[in-house]
Amino acid sequence: MRLIRTVVVFDAADLAAESAFWAGMLGGHVFEDETFHSVIDAVGEWRIGVQLAPEHVPPDWPDGAPQQVHLDLHVDDPKPA
Repeated sequence: MRLIRTVVVFDAADLAAESAFWAGMLGGHVFEDETFHSVIDAVGEWRIGVQLAPEHVPPDWPDGAPQQVHLDLHVDDPKPA
């Protein structure tokens, strides 16, 4: 099994606002579905995911609770352990 992509995924109550922000920062665009947006950078690479979390509450700083970000790891040939 080989890692082929790592994507940072942000939880958000407002998919459109969050993904538009990151697309603007990266000079890219967004591929959308109802519960997940993929943010593509200016050179066409998938850089950020935004996952719908309708009950998401902005994090309380400095401790960062609740969860707001995680990694999605994509592999070329997943096999059962």
